[in-house]
Amino acid sequence: MGFTGFPDEAFIFYEGLEADNSKTYFAQHKELYEQAVRAPMLALTDELAAEFGPAHLFRPYRDVRFAKDKSPYKTHQGAFVEVMPGIGLYVELSAAGLLAAGGIYSTASDQVARFRAAVDEDLTGKPLESIAAALAAEGYELRGERLKTRPRGFEEDHPRIDLLRHKSLYAAKRFEPREWVHTARARARVERTWRAAGPLVEWLSANVRGSELPRRR
Repeated sequence: MGFTGFPDEAFIFYEGLEADNSKTYFAQHKELYEQAVRAPMLALTDELAAEFGPAHLFRPYRDVRFAKDKSPYKTHQGAFVEVMPGIGLYVELSAAGLLAAGGIYSTASDQVARFRAAVDEDLTGKPLESIAAALAAEGYELRGERLKTRPRGFEEDHPRIDLLRHKSLYAAKRFEPREWVHTARARARVERTWRAAGPLVEWLSANVRGSELPRRR
């Protein structure tokens, strides 16, 4: 079956999970999660795969081993199209609505170093500055982990100091759960955002790339 939107029950499920993030609640509503959340998200990403590539749906369970918050379940359903490690396109459903984004989400130290070197160099930094400005002008929010102060080795008056502060960078747009989210029109919102984020993802793929450091065991 093709994507027909996210039913109202998906938002009701997450409103309930936010109020009672327990194994009991999830067990009692697991069938609702499968039918109202997971199945439509799979249908959506399957339809988008022809243009953007296959997506990975994240599990609903939180890794609480090292977290102070021991809530067992995520209060959103995310899916990620990976272009390179940490770089790609993202879509998320929660009680707050639908979020679509594209960029780099997690970085290793070598990726941060390459990002800052590329931002610093006019030949590569100015195109990113233009991409970021165009996204902001179209109403996309530029997010990501960033330093409160300037990174070491760069002056405060650097023309791209705001970009240099970033350790990760992605463009996102959140859509409140209005009537269209229950229809196939929700697909167009995600498509539009992912296409808009395309130049940013391409820049990151060319200049930052995946981490070349050995994985931690």
